Amino acid sequence: MLYQIASFLLDVVGGLLTGACLLRLYMQLQRVPFGNPIGRLVFALSDWLVMPLRKIVPATGRWDWSSMLAALLIQVLQYLLLWLLLGGGLGLALVPWLAIFGLVRVAISGLMGLLIVYAVLSWVQTRSPLADVITRLCEPLLRPLRRVVPLLGGVDLSPLVALVALQVCLIVLGNLQGAVLR
Repeated sequence: MLYQIASFLLDVVGGLLTGACLLRLYMQLQRVPFGNPIGRLVFALSDWLVMPLRKIVPATGRWDWSSMLAALLIQVLQYLLLWLLLGGGLGLALVPWLAIFGLVRVAISGLMGLLIVYAVLSWVQTRSPLADVITRLCEPLLRPLRRVVPLLGGVDLSPLVALVALQVCLIVLGNLQGAVLR
């Protein structure tokens, strides 16, 4: 029971910090300004790790490699702490693999969260800075799907298709992770 609680808490904290670093990377990649509440939250959660890493790993074009490295380091630390809580039972060599799988899982889950918020905001037609940021982050994912998925009765089903595809990706990722652990 204590391991489950510790694992849950590490997953929440690690997922939040990793997600902030990945969102920082994605926002910079999509050239979304950081002067909005989401951008300020991302900076508040990730500056402490990204800024020192930026001195070592500079950005290349629009790719902020220090944010990616920060996200990976947080996942490595999370799985290293879990490994220590288990008493070092599994091989230490699995920790980097688990961190990579964890990083991809956080990225997919974050995209799913963005798409859900996007869909809800599209129903209420709000004009806020948050809605604009969410739209700018979701549009690159939805644009290719809109070419294939037609509007049905004036309803855009591309977010639903994207959510289903991302859920399938999570299933595949889980099976790959299981295969690596065996």
